[in-house]
Amino acid sequence: MKRVAIFVSGGGSNMVTLVDSMTGDHPARPVLVLSNNADAGGLQKAAERGVPTAVVDHRPFGQDRAAFEEALQETLAPHAPDILCLAGFMRVLTAGFVTPWEGRMLNIHPSLLPKYRGLHTHARAIDAGDCEAGCTVHEVTPELDDGPILGQARVPIQPDDTPDSLAARVLRMEHQLYPAVLRRFAAGDRTPVLLP
Repeated sequence: MKRVAIFVSGGGSNMVTLVDSMTGDHPARPVLVLSNNADAGGLQKAAERGVPTAVVDHRPFGQDRAAFEEALQETLAPHAPDILCLAGFMRVLTAGFVTPWEGRMLNIHPSLLPKYRGLHTHARAIDAGDCEAGCTVHEVTPELDDGPILGQARVPIQPDDTPDSLAARVLRMEHQLYPAVLRRFAAGDRTPVLLP
């Protein structure tokens, strides 16, 4: 049984779908939900589901990312996770943190990578005149929003879409895609999950 830690910064809707999926014959179980924000709504949702929570506030560390990431590792260690899932974790992690976890760390990104790395993905897709958008689950590497793709879900862009309306539809697909990828990944299968 794989042990999964999930990092969140906000409401944690993707975290909730991951935690809720890890039951029955699922090859993994959640062991920790960690946030850099003590006010993150995801912490309460995790606690309500009986998952241990922890906070490592990045602000006291200022520009010292290495010290922040060391505190993250120290907080993770007692829970001995096999897999890390980033689910709306709004801190860029450096190679110093990512490299030891490479091949065991997943992220979900709201675009069809390699298109639109970084922020404001929905506005960028609309502005480019794209006919579809979507989301990607990928292995985390030191390069931002890079790494082997483990799953993608596609969402048509409607003529009257705004970034917010598109984001809401993409999020619904994120909630299907991320649990499906995690189940497959935890079973040792890296075949990409492709949703229409």
